[in-house]
Amino acid sequence: MESTDFNFDYNSYIDYDNSTSSDNLTHEEVSFHVHPITCFTQVLCLLLLVINVIICLLGLGGNGVVIWIAGFGMKKSVNTSWYLSLAVSDFIFCACLPFNIAYSVTSEWIFGLFMCKFTSFIMFLNMFSSIFLLVIISVDRCVAVMFPVWAQNQRTTGKASVLIVLAWIFSTALSIPSIMYRDVQNHLGTNRCINIYTSSQYTHEIIAMSRFVFGFVIPFILIIVCYTVIILRLRATQMAKSNKPFKIMTALILTFFLCWLPYHTFVLIEQKKTFNTEVIALGLKIGTTVAAANSVLNPVLYVFMGNDFRKKFRSSILSKIENAIGEEGRTISRYLSRSSSVDARASTHI
Repeated sequence: MESTDFNFDYNSYIDYDNSTSSDNLTHEEVSFHVHPITCFTQVLCLLLLVINVIICLLGLGGNGVVIWIAGFGMKKSVNTSWYLSLAVSDFIFCACLPFNIAYSVTSEWIFGLFMCKFTSFIMFLNMFSSIFLLVIISVDRCVAVMFPVWAQNQRTTGKASVLIVLAWIFSTALSIPSIMYRDVQNHLGTNRCINIYTSSQYTHEIIAMSRFVFGFVIPFILIIVCYTVIILRLRATQMAKSNKPFKIMTALILTFFLCWLPYHTFVLIEQKKTFNTEVIALGLKIGTTVAAANSVLNPVLYVFMGNDFRKKFRSSILSKIENAIGEEGRTISRYLSRSSSVDARASTHI
């Protein structure tokens, strides 16, 4: 199936099956040279291009600040480890965006085969690592609330680092197909970085479904279960003095799923091969841009949910981020301490 009428998919998230017959390629090449189209001649493409440039600039700046504060400006803790890894994932993604932006501007891939595969790999590595880290954070909160004494003794930065490494390993493994099937093809002197699924007629469907299941469905179920348990536990014990950390985590999770829902929806629709290809192409281009926006929204959430609105103009951006991240650690520590005291008093009466 031909990829899109936009001629070039500027974002490596776009996952069309570009394995076409020689007849189709010939028709496409002739059409391209008769009616040359660039991103600057299309309003939607130009709009998405501008949005991606903004995402790139804000993402590099915002996540860079979070990395600096969480990595160098704050005492290392389990919480700062979580958010530092999230920021690193988003920063790497934004650092690769200029390659795809240049691709959309020039309508030709000029960076070679390695970068063609690497940028696509980074896109999906960011997707999987982000959601896996959100799952780990949710499970961590759930364990801390359900088993406070055990968590206070076992919840260490070393173990957090191990979980982070495992999350990155699994993310890397699930992102490998983007390396295997991404390729550069030359059509009448023009290089294109595209996906080519030729090993099996079901390869595209299997990869798309695995990304949906492991990068969306299963994490969503686990996170919902964890936060349901947390809410029920906190309401029963009435120990939560502050709900700021839960607001931050809820916002991060909702933002991720809302940003990625359009992309996964159109990828699954595309597998049916019965829908209008122009509609799918348009939906995927919009969906990929919305998905990319997730990488710039995370540091924004750190800032605007860390303090009350009226205090935002009284402190610097750096202190806001530090307070947002630090508040969660202080709240969990208070909860663990109070739970330990309650358990200790209860044991003296047995």
